Amino acid sequence: MAQQKLRKQETLAMRKRLIGQSCRLFYSDDPVKIVRARGQYLFDENNQRYLDCISNVHHVGHCHPKITEAAAAQMDLLNTNSRFLHDNIVLYADRLAASLPEKLCVFYFVNSGSEANDLALRLAQQFTQHQDVIVVDHAYHGHLMSLIDISPYKFRKLAGQKEWVHVAPLPDTYRGIYRETHPNPGQAYADTVKDLIEDVHKKGRKICAFFAESLPSVGGQIILPQGYSAKVAEYVHSAGGVYVADEVQTGFGRVGSHFWAFQLQGEDFCPDIVTLGKPMGNGHPLACVATTKEIADAFTANGVEYFNTFGGNPVSCAIGLAVLDVIKEEDLRGNAMTVGAHLKDLLTKLQTRHQMIGDVRGVGLFVGLELVKDREQRTPATECAALVVKRLKEEDRIFVSTDGPWESVLKFKPPLCFSMEDAELVAQCIDRILTDSLMYKHP
Repeated sequence: MAQQKLRKQETLAMRKRLIGQSCRLFYSDDPVKIVRARGQYLFDENNQRYLDCISNVHHVGHCHPKITEAAAAQMDLLNTNSRFLHDNIVLYADRLAASLPEKLCVFYFVNSGSEANDLALRLAQQFTQHQDVIVVDHAYHGHLMSLIDISPYKFRKLAGQKEWVHVAPLPDTYRGIYRETHPNPGQAYADTVKDLIEDVHKKGRKICAFFAESLPSVGGQIILPQGYSAKVAEYVHSAGGVYVADEVQTGFGRVGSHFWAFQLQGEDFCPDIVTLGKPMGNGHPLACVATTKEIADAFTANGVEYFNTFGGNPVSCAIGLAVLDVIKEEDLRGNAMTVGAHLKDLLTKLQTRHQMIGDVRGVGLFVGLELVKDREQRTPATECAALVVKRLKEEDRIFVSTDGPWESVLKFKPPLCFSMEDAELVAQCIDRILTDSLMYKHP
């Protein structure tokens, strides 16, 4: 039976009636109805093509033929509970292990980044027998209750901070307490975590884990200062805790120079637990926790079986394997490095022409452009950022979104097949919009 086709207004009316209104659409004032996609492009019901700078989930490109073929072939053969013995889950785990430091050698497969972070919290608490967690300000680790509790981005709008959650300053060298002129911001920000640990101990509490995105995204496309993670890990380990690196947004070669964003912090740093998600299945729900044998053994020793009905099923793992193949075969890490550097360079050149551009930061295809009303005061230009996003969509058919505490950062996390020409188009369009005198009527 052919699927019923709806007109855009019918789809919108049905969505408003049937879907919870807290589930918001992109461009909610004038949503775009997307009906197909390929590579870095999305197409609406009128076959209008949009350049996608938003979908980091579709890591190797929308509807990549190698991914869809792998999914269909495995689905036609077998898809069953992961408690049956099957090759795909172990072959996939082995491939992931080869990309990670040697000590991260045990894997738990789940379906989403939220599930992965929730399980990471359980692993850490079981291993340390402690409860308290340190997170960085503005962090977001998922939508489950356990993760809202450790996500300042969410809990500040809801029930507030729990007594077992402690918030360290975001290591932001543009807006934070230690800025780009500081001689060693990595050490300075790490020392704020050390001070926080001492405060926790004075209250008679014990640290279970330090949780951090390897590159804070919701915080505003932040690049952690060099040396920060290794020093924090040293302090956390001394307190009997573990370091959890959230790679849900940034893993699988997005940074270009490395496969995992935590590796940007140097060879002397290795987390105790790493969570993987979004890009892992190129749009298919697939996520994972990687950890050490010691932490995994402690989790096993509690005597309670852990199973996840769909986590690591044959279809999901076939897709995961295909994603790894495409990343390698198409040198998408190399593309992320080359195109990302070009995009960053183009945006940095725009900064010399436009006072409104306060900062350009990023690595690989993880780039942020921060807009300000005043460069000296660094006053967030929230309204202008929203207007740039609106005009890019309406005038240029380019999808971009904003992030950061004040929604003043244009973020670029496109599929890794993003091209040099795409980068140039984006920069040209932003240049035109910022040059337009209309912008200055919206301070």
